[in-house]
Amino acid sequence: MSTQPPADADAETRHAIETVFRLESPRVIAGVARVVRDVGIAEELAQDALVAALEQWPRDGVPDNPGAWLMATARHRAVDLVRRRENYARKLAEIGRGLETAAPPEEPADPDDIDDDLLRLVFTTCHPVLSPEARTALTLRLLGGLSTAEIARAFLVPEPTVAQRIVRAKRTLATRNIAFEVPYGPDREARLGSVLDVIYLIHNEGYAATTGDDWLRPSLCEDALRLARVLSSLMPKEPEVHALTALLEFQTSRTAARTGPDGEPVLLRDQNRRRWNRMLIARGIRALARADATATGAPGPYALQAAIAACHAHAYTYEETDWRSIATLYGLLAVRSPSPVVELNRAVAVSMADGPAAALAIVEPLTAEPALRDYHLLPSVRGDLLARLGRTAQARAEFERAAALARNERERQLLLARARECAS
Repeated sequence: MSTQPPADADAETRHAIETVFRLESPRVIAGVARVVRDVGIAEELAQDALVAALEQWPRDGVPDNPGAWLMATARHRAVDLVRRRENYARKLAEIGRGLETAAPPEEPADPDDIDDDLLRLVFTTCHPVLSPEARTALTLRLLGGLSTAEIARAFLVPEPTVAQRIVRAKRTLATRNIAFEVPYGPDREARLGSVLDVIYLIHNEGYAATTGDDWLRPSLCEDALRLARVLSSLMPKEPEVHALTALLEFQTSRTAARTGPDGEPVLLRDQNRRRWNRMLIARGIRALARADATATGAPGPYALQAAIAACHAHAYTYEETDWRSIATLYGLLAVRSPSPVVELNRAVAVSMADGPAAALAIVEPLTAEPALRDYHLLPSVRGDLLARLGRTAQARAEFERAAALARNERERQLLLARARECAS
């Protein structure tokens, strides 16, 4: 189904339709899923609402509240669908009356009641009947609004693999008749790891978009941070929940400083730290303290990452950063959750603590990692290390390779600029 506006739609309306659906589709899908109890059907009904918008908005104008318009349209179609199914007669009697006109709740009225459709959607798509890979892919698709290509990029796997995971996951949830609900007790704890991973990946996509013309997608960061905060209130004794919340608070605090006037990326070393949000940093410090207070054993992966982010947050200038502590924390993270990406990040910290030559010794073996074959940050980091060692010709080739692999236009331009610097 095409999601592009008609050719005669004016540019402003076309942009509004694309932007609103990108931002609102997770909420629409979550709200409709509560009615139809099937995430696959909910996604189809959200697409139907988009088609209606493509037909009506260019003619009638963009509504004052376009998100509410999409939600109302999708929910009306959901209720009509329920009415047409005899086996949904009982459910219609219970929920149909209020759903036709009621607006979806923006925030849970009481966190203990978990009255939040987005959070219900996360826990539903993270059901144990799905594989870990399928859980994450499906939730990123429905909740994060990511395309199949973007999810494949985040997972470093082929796009057809992700597409198959999503289709099979929807089919499994439907055939197993999985309830659209947040579990309690041991069942909730069993799904928690997947939920945290999904929230983290959604925030990552907002923090540094894999594709498109914009480097940041702040709405994804905001949704992920809100979900993490809600989860913290629901599970106050879970240290990794508080740790993830702390990590996202710290990361989101840098948003205003991460792009320039024209939306171009600004690297960490060049950011104006006066633009970092000190209120979010303070919240991150408090959340990290709660994680430490509730921990009973060795720190988990999110606690270690939050501690790394805290080192950056405590430094008022790039030069004041405690890189040795960060390198040590990455070493612990590499033991706790080993991965080529963690090792690459450790190399960056080591380069600042012990010099580029020591870091290059860590990076070189990573060039043989199949998972990093098309990962643009590997040649980007290698290019930076080579440039600092004065090997500018090799550095230029690495930056050019990184630019060819990058699918975000802003990041690609940044890498090409680094290549030109080496050439000059």
